[in-house]
Amino acid sequence: MNDYIVSDNLNGLSAQGCGRQDKQLNTYDYMADIPGNEMFTDLVEVQFKNTRKAYFHNDNHLSLVKGDMVAVEANPGHDIGVVTLTGSLVPLQMKKAALKQNVEIRRIYRKARQMDIDKYKESKGLEQYTMIRSRQISKELGLEMKIGDVEYQGDGQKAIFYYIADGRVDFRQLIKVLADEFHVRIEMRQIGARQEAGRIGGIGPCGREMCCATFVKNFNSVSTAAARFQDIAPNPQKLAGQCAKLKCCLNYEVDQYMECYQKLPSREAELQTVDGTYYYFKADILSKQITYSTDRRLAANLVTIDADRAHAVIEMNSRGEKPQRLEEGEPVAEVSKDLLEQDSLTRFDNKQHHRQQQGGGRRNGGRRYGNNRFRRDGNGHKNENNAE
Repeated sequence: MNDYIVSDNLNGLSAQGCGRQDKQLNTYDYMADIPGNEMFTDLVEVQFKNTRKAYFHNDNHLSLVKGDMVAVEANPGHDIGVVTLTGSLVPLQMKKAALKQNVEIRRIYRKARQMDIDKYKESKGLEQYTMIRSRQISKELGLEMKIGDVEYQGDGQKAIFYYIADGRVDFRQLIKVLADEFHVRIEMRQIGARQEAGRIGGIGPCGREMCCATFVKNFNSVSTAAARFQDIAPNPQKLAGQCAKLKCCLNYEVDQYMECYQKLPSREAELQTVDGTYYYFKADILSKQITYSTDRRLAANLVTIDADRAHAVIEMNSRGEKPQRLEEGEPVAEVSKDLLEQDSLTRFDNKQHHRQQQGGGRRNGGRRYGNNRFRRDGNGHKNENNAE
């Protein structure tokens, strides 16, 4: 049974749920300090290079905590990964990952030994050279593809090549050449531009780490309609992320905007008043504030009202009635913003007479203080004489 480890500096968060932050898609296990949490299930979430995660059975009932390096079953051989989640949250993560029904869940062999770690580091040291060389080989073969990343298995028996291609690629010849070149088993895995950005990582324009590298695992399609519903300017440079696709965050609030948008009157509706006709100009969808103008195309005599007032005016117009003014209630006297109207033009004038100075400035080579004049004689001494 785990002890409760709660630090005041963590504001009540469990210290056991925190782990190494050098891995992407890091998760916080907020159930880590709950007694019996590790007995809920034997499933364990293990993370490999960048955003690749998999789930394994802890058949040997090893005492595993977040951050442990383990040797897991692979085909062929074994792989080395880092435990990122245990206990009751693992089934929820598997449901979020939307794993296929026929996916085989392998098992964890043991905690990684020093020999396993040494072999793992040796294999990882080959990835950079392998990626560069594989790009050269694919270019020599004339294949329309880009190899974005290479990941070696922990025991060095297999290498996964992640590639991007717009169309179908026949890489059978490429696999033969790569196998002869690197003497490992080759696995080609196609990814999209969003998955590549998540594997590389980086900082987004919002100043935070990119969503695809932290918590987004399943990528949904993003359309320009999401930007239109949120009244975002259709600027491709601002709407596109580092993957050159539309930002995933455009989908985060679009449902709420669509729900609020349905409560607003139609943009084509014209509001008739005694003063004149008002046309839709702009709207703040979340606050349900709509701005109307007396001109269809220009901002003239702008009036901002809420959606309820707009519906009320439309209903009055349908009955043939016109309100006196678009706003509700009596008109409020506006305070002038002109400084010339607020104060007098003579407010800076000094009404008191200035005292006349009896003394002048420097005169005849001397200084006058009050009624005294100081002169210097030929020897440089000051003589005090009364002023004339």
